[in-house]
Amino acid sequence: GLKAVYQAPTEEAALMALDAFAGEWDDKYPQISKSWRAHWENLNTLFSYPPDIRKAIYTTNAIESLNSVIRAAIKKRKVFPTDDSVRKVIYLAIKDASKKWSMPIQNWRLAMSRFIIEFGDRLSDHL
Repeated sequence: GLKAVYQAPTEEAALMALDAFAGEWDDKYPQISKSWRAHWENLNTLFSYPPDIRKAIYTTNAIESLNSVIRAAIKKRKVFPTDDSVRKVIYLAIKDASKKWSMPIQNWRLAMSRFIIEFGDRLSDHL
């Protein structure tokens, strides 16, 4: 299934897994592989991260929840006077949503260590 795509060790292996998925499922669900291919230039950024970060990304359902919170916060306001005002609304929505998070992310210590190595300068104010 798609698990083989996002768990692939390289982008090339992921594309091969996507081809295998399409071969098995396109007759019944052609839109799935078509959508993945249409958005591949965004999806393939996953493979630029080390395995610890990638696993934190693809195993965390909180991401879908967070996207929902952000969409709801933006939808309430139809017009934003500046880009900065959008950033502030998103920041406040994330800050509010994070108060409700209770489930720890699996292998979070490994992922956080890798986040610090990769993005230490951006994380230092938040640790």
